[in-house]
Amino acid sequence: MTAPAENRTTPRVPCIPGAPSWVSLLARDPAAQQAYYGALLGWHYEEVDEEWWGSYAFAVAQGQRVAGIGSQPQGWATAPTTWTVFFGVEDIDGAAQRVRERIGTVGVGPVDVSAGRVAIAVDPSGAVFGLWQGTPGPTRILEMSGAPSWMELRTDPFAAALFYGEVLDWAGQDRAHLDVHWENERVVLRAGGHRIAALREADPLLAGGSVQAERPYWHVSFAVDDADSAAERAVRLGGSSVVPVVDSPYGRVAELRDPEGARFALISND
Repeated sequence: MTAPAENRTTPRVPCIPGAPSWVSLLARDPAAQQAYYGALLGWHYEEVDEEWWGSYAFAVAQGQRVAGIGSQPQGWATAPTTWTVFFGVEDIDGAAQRVRERIGTVGVGPVDVSAGRVAIAVDPSGAVFGLWQGTPGPTRILEMSGAPSWMELRTDPFAAALFYGEVLDWAGQDRAHLDVHWENERVVLRAGGHRIAALREADPLLAGGSVQAERPYWHVSFAVDDADSAAERAVRLGGSSVVPVVDSPYGRVAELRDPEGARFALISND
């Protein structure tokens, strides 16, 4: 749950404050999860020893660190395995205070890690997200195969836009680098001219014959060349399909669960 430190072999990508800057997975069996995503997305790994979090590895695709997979801390044995989206901020203490002032919760941090400071928070709808101040991860390499390319929160989009906009200072960011607008029934965030994240209405789920609202969480989509074949491979490797592959305004999307049950998606961009 840390972002990459600079070294001589991995290029750095400048952080865009207010935009997603890293995705991280804390797993019960991180070695098995690394093998799963490695076979699925072509990742290889750089192991690090993060003092605060413990065992952790950077996933590398095409020479770029694109995500992190680590072990769940002691005492998290019953916690579900989930992907966490971290947003870059210039002042993490101020951002954490804004979370609290807007009826959110800061569950972890801000704390120092090897390459910066992080915090884990929960928005008023119950969706978990992270804040990151420091050397960023290259999440903005949006359409590179194997990289996270689309983040989507399914909730009340207008209430969420107010919360995240105020916490992350979307209105105060340089519009040449960050822009927020309404399209395709979504509040869409553009970073560096690319669509990277959205807030949209939650989809109802049919469960036991009744319609139930889905608990809000940040959906992470990884770019692939062919969503249909990649979804088949994900299931063969031990994952499971949640929703059949469908066309969306942002590409062809497959929603899946990994072997530990973490939700994620694969997207092939048009």
